[in-house]
Amino acid sequence: MQAEQEAQFQSFVSARWTHLVRTAYLLTGNPHDAEDLTQTALAKAYRSWRRVWRSDNPEAYVRRMLVTCNSDRFRKRRVTERLTATPPDMSVPDSAVAWADERNALMAALAELPARQRAVVVMRYWEDLSEAEVADVLGCSPGTVKSQASKALAKLRAHPGLAQVADGPVRTTTNQGAVR
Repeated sequence: MQAEQEAQFQSFVSARWTHLVRTAYLLTGNPHDAEDLTQTALAKAYRSWRRVWRSDNPEAYVRRMLVTCNSDRFRKRRVTERLTATPPDMSVPDSAVAWADERNALMAALAELPARQRAVVVMRYWEDLSEAEVADVLGCSPGTVKSQASKALAKLRAHPGLAQVADGPVRTTTNQGAVR
């Protein structure tokens, strides 16, 4: 790799590392796996940096690599990970405990989604990408993104761990807009 391309890659990694690791964390549910996944995707991006850099959006290209590497991870390892229902005993203020409970419930619910639905939820609602951008990243149609998001959100709304964390019963709206 030429010095100029090396500098471009290092600059990209320095600027986007934290954001890519956060996205990977939401895809994997584990901070260690998230860093491994990000490193794997960036290693692949490094090997083909000239092509990645010439693309319209290098970050989207690497984000797509993250999703693909995460899918590959599931193909190679069939062992499922189980998140614990409660955090370990720690001496922390009540607000921090409530935040940790909410976060653990959300991560447990995300972990139970199929990989494609989880990827759609992360890209659509965490990354705040449009349906067309998510479709481009995942290599599918916008209609597939809509249906996968709808199914994933329905599963998340029905997840008992998330219902316990909520202040009250889970509220849903009918197609006429009335709240039940």
